[in-house]
Amino acid sequence: MAAAGNAEADPIPVQPAPAIAVPPELDSAFYRPAPDVIASKAPGEIITARQVNVANFGVIPVNVDAWQLSYRSNNSRDEPIAAVTTVLKPRGSAPDKLVSMQIAEDSLAGYCAPSYAVQQWSLSALGGQVVVPAEFAITQGALAQGWAVSIPDHQGPNEAYAAGPLGARITLDGIRAAKNFDPMRLAADTRIGMYGYSGGAIVTGHAAELKQSYAPELNIVGAAEGGVPADLGVTLNVANGQATSGLIFAAVLGLTREYPDFARFVNERMDPFGQTLAAVKNNLCLQYTAALLPFLNLKGMLHTAGDPLQEPVVADVLDKTRMGKVVPDMPMYIWQGNPDEVIPVGQVNTLVDTYCRNPEANVQYTREHLGEHVVTEISGGGPAMLWMKDRLDGVPAQPGCSTTDAGSLFLNPQGTALLFNTFGEVFASFFGKPLGAK
Repeated sequence: MAAAGNAEADPIPVQPAPAIAVPPELDSAFYRPAPDVIASKAPGEIITARQVNVANFGVIPVNVDAWQLSYRSNNSRDEPIAAVTTVLKPRGSAPDKLVSMQIAEDSLAGYCAPSYAVQQWSLSALGGQVVVPAEFAITQGALAQGWAVSIPDHQGPNEAYAAGPLGARITLDGIRAAKNFDPMRLAADTRIGMYGYSGGAIVTGHAAELKQSYAPELNIVGAAEGGVPADLGVTLNVANGQATSGLIFAAVLGLTREYPDFARFVNERMDPFGQTLAAVKNNLCLQYTAALLPFLNLKGMLHTAGDPLQEPVVADVLDKTRMGKVVPDMPMYIWQGNPDEVIPVGQVNTLVDTYCRNPEANVQYTREHLGEHVVTEISGGGPAMLWMKDRLDGVPAQPGCSTTDAGSLFLNPQGTALLFNTFGEVFASFFGKPLGAK
């Protein structure tokens, strides 16, 4: 078990907000502190902190308290690394609830990271990071409820997209850092939730499974995840030769940054076309890396005698990143589009069945039959937040496991009302209204 981060005897000094948002590539002092400084800290212990100004689409300021924390975490080999989370709360509040929002970065460059993309005057949207600004609106829905929020840069300092066990550690240590940061004014018994969709669900799912062994002291009362890539091998097989192959190729490249043996295999076996394409994609955000040359034969780029997914080093990475090894010790809310063109529903059915073979599992699973990947993220956001609200308010989850099939989650009147209220609050914040003001 990793050591828990401890609150410092003296409050951590807080640097002023930068006048202009600086991407991680040009801000090594904050994002990449000296290795000896990182190693001297416990997981979750803060290295440095600064105020930031956050904004919608990098332009329209959001009226909340906001900081960024650099802290110690561990990679998937339990080696010390630096990590960053953006922490927010309603102005002047002392929240008793915290939600860690794992935004789907799905990119391969530092300027695509949430910590840069949510800052005012950042240019990541122009660089192709379209998901972080969109999902930041969902995050503001949590703030509008009066909750505190942590948004970890869960891909880590090397932007290891799809490396779920790495992101799990960064997420859990980011929660520790948020709790230990005095200006957040969080209570010791703060109820904590985790939320993520698609690329964010990769991390949320692994964090839910890892929490009991890695961060047992955290009072995590629920995790909500949708569009869940529970098995990256299944996801790659479906994407091979299809429109989503560019997105999944980026995930392959991301995994090489966390698993050295896999990196050597890819470097040795990838054909010249794949090597050239990798060199181009390695510095792009989601929009461009997904759109650049879709319909790729990903498997055909690797010179192997048979199916490259059967190669021992590939199978090892797929096993390490597959969910379902441990039943989370918290209630789970999982929602999934049945006709999801990116994340096939079968792998999520398998994950839920695996969890629910254990009588201790607590899983509420909803399948939507009239929504594809993007629609299901939006339609399912309201019901997921309602479920999260009950957990954070101390309402016990329904025991055991349940599976519900729905036509469209937009037909959930309470969820849709919460969704529209969120958009209304975000719109009102365009004119200076403090988010979460009572």
